[in-house]
Amino acid sequence: MTGSAVRTRSGEGPGGSWEFAAARPHPRLRPGVLGYRGIRLALARPRRRLETPIGASTLLLGFEQPVRISRAGRTPDTLVSVYCGPTTTPAVGEHGGRFSGIEVLMAPWAAFTLFGTPQHELVNRTLDPDELPHSLGSPLGELAAALAALPGWADRFGLLDDALTRWREAGTPGSERVERAWALLVRTGGAIPVPRLAAEVGWSVRHLENRFREQIGLGPKAAARVLRLQRARRLLAEGRSAAETAALCGFYDQAHLSGEFKAMTGCTPREFAQARRLRAQIPSAADRLSGEATSLVLPSRPEAWSGPGAHFSKTHRIG
Repeated sequence: MTGSAVRTRSGEGPGGSWEFAAARPHPRLRPGVLGYRGIRLALARPRRRLETPIGASTLLLGFEQPVRISRAGRTPDTLVSVYCGPTTTPAVGEHGGRFSGIEVLMAPWAAFTLFGTPQHELVNRTLDPDELPHSLGSPLGELAAALAALPGWADRFGLLDDALTRWREAGTPGSERVERAWALLVRTGGAIPVPRLAAEVGWSVRHLENRFREQIGLGPKAAARVLRLQRARRLLAEGRSAAETAALCGFYDQAHLSGEFKAMTGCTPREFAQARRLRAQIPSAADRLSGEATSLVLPSRPEAWSGPGAHFSKTHRIG
């Protein structure tokens, strides 16, 4: 059985049916494993989502149909199961309307333990997780098939608890100081200066940068950018003004916030906030991180939309 109660919500309408299930992992896996999210969609038309950078790594174990993921400067990937490490650029995910699987959200240092691969090699990339070494003892595709065969979400999350516990015990040990530094960055929303962060864990700035690149993927400065913008997106989605958000999140000014926002989401703060309000009217929408503003549901035809998804698609030739 999983480490907490399973929360489910579902709906059905002219556009099709959808179901989401969420649970926290067993306490023995925390704080490295942040949460599980089960997804089952049976929609009448294809769906597109703009996914923004978040302070977490994502392991998607897909059950059936693939998803096509496009990112600027890279050839699109079409995969059933997906690993995505830390990113500083947005991506668009597309599928044909039928989609099911489980997302595992984890701190980047926990992903280092799972795969034993220097995380800087995986930054801003989307990969089939079976292409990476891991400690589960069998291909992750087999784990996905075993999860799909179980009768309900609680059983699936319980199997994940067991499998990931075996991975943690057999995986590559990470650094407790990296874990502590990452927790400080998360707790401050990326606002702690890098020299102070290094001093807090007893390392030089250079050593902190090297260990972050190995076990987080991004250097501490880039990781702080992602976490700072993550907080800004949340505040904007809550209705804060761009000027207030810039001040609260430690940007120099509103122009600095807007520039960072455009670089990492493909849209302006105003476009993002407007699209989030529209998104509330679209069923089957859920953010990867609970309580965070991480994504936008886009129309299935990019040419019919003048918002951030269309700009991103046109600029980066997606869709």
